[in-house]
Amino acid sequence: MVNYVLATAAQTQAAAMMAELETQAPGASQRLARSALSELRSWPDLTVQLVAEGQTGARCSVAGAYLPGPPPRIAVADAASPTRRDFTALHELGHHLQRNSFDLMDAFEGQEDGGLILEDAACDAFAAEILLPASLVDSHLAVGTFTASDAVDLWRAGGASRMAVCVRTAQRLPAPGHVLLLEPGGRVAFASSHGLPPVKRGSPQGDIPVIEQALAGKGRANGLTRLHYRDGIQGQELYVQTAPMSGYLLALLVTDLAPWRAFAPSIPDTGPQAGQYICEHCHEEYHSFAPACSRCHIPTCPECGRCGCASRVAERLCKGCFISHTPTMFAPDADRCIDCS
Repeated sequence: MVNYVLATAAQTQAAAMMAELETQAPGASQRLARSALSELRSWPDLTVQLVAEGQTGARCSVAGAYLPGPPPRIAVADAASPTRRDFTALHELGHHLQRNSFDLMDAFEGQEDGGLILEDAACDAFAAEILLPASLVDSHLAVGTFTASDAVDLWRAGGASRMAVCVRTAQRLPAPGHVLLLEPGGRVAFASSHGLPPVKRGSPQGDIPVIEQALAGKGRANGLTRLHYRDGIQGQELYVQTAPMSGYLLALLVTDLAPWRAFAPSIPDTGPQAGQYICEHCHEEYHSFAPACSRCHIPTCPECGRCGCASRVAERLCKGCFISHTPTMFAPDADRCIDCS
């Protein structure tokens, strides 16, 4: 429910951003649709710079950054595709509009994270709104019946970026799900989510079922799979369909009502699956949703409280089973382990 509220709020916020844009710069939306970078470079109060891919940071869903200044500055990764640069520039313009309007900032009140997730989602929706008008989207993504190939056709017809198509397609999903743009190796270049926790840009998905099959073949596959989240955690099982997108792979994933299947009932929601580990210190097998250590990438063991790189402690010999254990296996002042007591 929370994610549905977020998706609705992002589209509402994007509509308010469009109105704010028209107030500040009448007619700018049409000029931005033709060439966002050219239009923004003509704005005297805003600096636009092309930078190397790694200099934009990882906070946004796109390879760009907004620095409020003064003076305010938009940084856009110098990607090979002009359409990708335009989408990124519009996304960052969205940050600029939201952070310089008290009316737009009202939407962030009461948000647990101060509105950071809503702000970023609204930037994606705002950029897609400019680049792909509703009439064009309607002609390709019929509600409840479109496929991954239809989304690729929208990209070819609209002349907008792949990212804009991902956002527009996610808005039309008939059930909670994701639209992923995957690089040839399976890493997420861009993701747009609808009603489910977002998938992080840059996360590897190339070894999961169906995606792996599509990457190894001609880019087309159908089936069921779970996406990777952080630290080995996997999301719930989803229906997925893929289609090639000129060097990339487009993947549509939903919980049910998959338009590309004759029958797609709701999958029993078993929830996400925790990562599985074996502790290097107490040798216990455990599952964990906890964040991993930044150095060894292993979460803390619930038995001994150590991660993979924690210092080893001297083991003690149990006088019952004559097996060496870590101190956590012994009660205070006991000479036998917990199993033997």
